Amino acid sequence: MDKLLYGAAYYEEYLPYNRLEKDVEMMKAAGINVVRIAESTWSTCEPKEGIFDFSHVTRVIDAMEAADISVIIGTPTYAVPAWMVKKHPQVLADTKEGRNVYGPRQNMDITNPDYLFYAERVIRKLMECTAQRKNVIGFQLDNETKSYGTAGENVQKAFVKYLKNVFDNDLEKLNHQFGLDYWSNRINSWEEFPDVRGTINGSLGAEFQKFQRRLVTEFLAWQAKIVKEYKREDQFITQNFDFEWRGYSYGVQPEVNHFEAAKYVTIAGADIYHPSQDLLTGEEIAFGGDIIRSVKQGNYLILETEAQGFPGWTPYRGQLRLQAYSHIASGANSVMYWHWHSLHNAVETYWKGLLSHDFAENDTYCEAKVIGKEFKEIGSHLVNLQKQNRVAILISNEALTALEWFRIDADPANIGTVRYNDVVRWIYNRLYRMNIECDFLNPTSEHFEKYDLIIVPSLYAAPEALLHRLNQYTAQGGYLFVTFKTAFTDEYVKVYSQIQPAIINECLGIEYHQFVFPKNVYLKSDYYQMPDLPVHTFMELLIPKGAEVLASYNHYNWKDYAAVTKNHYKKGIAVYLGCMLPDEILDIVLRDVLKDAGIVQTQQEFPVIVRKGKNDFGKEIVFYLNYSDKKQKITWQQEKGIELFSKAEIKQGEEIEIEPWNLCIMEI
Repeated sequence: MDKLLYGAAYYEEYLPYNRLEKDVEMMKAAGINVVRIAESTWSTCEPKEGIFDFSHVTRVIDAMEAADISVIIGTPTYAVPAWMVKKHPQVLADTKEGRNVYGPRQNMDITNPDYLFYAERVIRKLMECTAQRKNVIGFQLDNETKSYGTAGENVQKAFVKYLKNVFDNDLEKLNHQFGLDYWSNRINSWEEFPDVRGTINGSLGAEFQKFQRRLVTEFLAWQAKIVKEYKREDQFITQNFDFEWRGYSYGVQPEVNHFEAAKYVTIAGADIYHPSQDLLTGEEIAFGGDIIRSVKQGNYLILETEAQGFPGWTPYRGQLRLQAYSHIASGANSVMYWHWHSLHNAVETYWKGLLSHDFAENDTYCEAKVIGKEFKEIGSHLVNLQKQNRVAILISNEALTALEWFRIDADPANIGTVRYNDVVRWIYNRLYRMNIECDFLNPTSEHFEKYDLIIVPSLYAAPEALLHRLNQYTAQGGYLFVTFKTAFTDEYVKVYSQIQPAIINECLGIEYHQFVFPKNVYLKSDYYQMPDLPVHTFMELLIPKGAEVLASYNHYNWKDYAAVTKNHYKKGIAVYLGCMLPDEILDIVLRDVLKDAGIVQTQQEFPVIVRKGKNDFGKEIVFYLNYSDKKQKITWQQEKGIELFSKAEIKQGEEIEIEPWNLCIMEI
């Protein structure tokens, strides 16, 4: 892109009165240069079957064109109109809980032929009136697309067809692979294949969820194909991928394989929402950005992020600006808010935009004006930032799903439950706070060898080929760091019958036969200097088979077992962590791994976050982000650089002060 995009979602049809002209005026004052429209307004665009009214869309495009503001058009397919449901009730998805009812968005069956007929028609009509408008720069496919649990008769039939293809029409192979003899779940003919919604078999259930993710990929590919028939060469196609939601954007999305779905867009996009005020750490911004940057190995768009958000998320002064630059520091080429104005009706009334319900200027809007001005002044130095990270984290939808079926659940002592994303974020957050930037890999990613260190958190379900790749990566000189609950089952969630961890025990130099919930278990080590804190939640009883023991269990019954090991395997090194540790001890382990792998750490750690990239001028850009309410000081260690906001030249050894919730950006 030739500039940073700065904008918001805008819905003129939601406004209580006509204020388009005033909104454009306020957008221009804030430096807004793009708006996203249309993706949630099907019933407005097609109020009756076959009767189309795109006047709201064209009015906004006209106004924005006159103001030199770009527009991203969203296909309006994620919320179906009432007339469609009245005529075709089956467009609502049949899920595990039964047939959906009309009212919420994203309640439809994305495979239903009637839904697809009407969706294609409205997409084509919308494209006909927008694709050739000069200020329309791109198209968003649907919105936060998922399968929505669709599992009706047509989906069940499609799943059986899928299984026939996967297992070469061999039911005996399927029964054996999924272990369906258990509890008389065996299937002896394709015609008697049961409704999968009732299955208690984790292998079959996980495969169905994988199939549902595939439906999402196929749906987005179908939409992309239609849009490509109309779009110009200079217009992009995107999708706003979101993440596992725990009241905010938290982890790897269980319902979409981002790496697969992203193949059908020209630039990936994301929604990222996070806590603010005293809870603002930047972790979610960095985590989500690093994943979305990795799915296409390049820059991405932030299509939605919070302005005021929930009432409890209203940012402190400085935080909106800090957040915006944090997105850019991860490789985003845009920051776009949900949304411009707060809504006066409906379920998201209190999900507040840049403007509150009175449309008056407020602190958040005024800070947005500062950001817009700065993006215009220094954006050319920050757009298209490229990263060369040496560390990657391997993530897997299949492992995530499998660990949902077989969670590390609370034992009778009520220790707690650990889920896949808990482990991923546990590792990622500690690296983030050490200022170690990461890329993400998935099981089909190429070029493992480009990374000096690959981290594998709880890869519970993994095909043999992937595990052999990890052995090979290590053998060729890579550094592998693996956590507990890895390589336990194959890709069909069938537990490996060989020694655990299966196959990669070769490079790890360890094995184990048992695991337990720790009670009053601590670590002992002659290798690490560590605080006396307990192991918690889960531990594997590791037996070294050539590996060096870095730490073992300090417990009268478990004292003969290893907890952390290190193995030299051919040209490489593999470290295994067999238990869940307090953050303070994990930090010690990770710092040692990083040092051993040749990864140089910065002098700064959280709350000063350091992110780097190379800009279009071939210069290195270094962000120093202060995620605290206290002034922070850093000492510039490199040769002279230019601080982009002040244009001041900073010399080696010079001290820089960063105000609370503020930042500085150096260009070298």
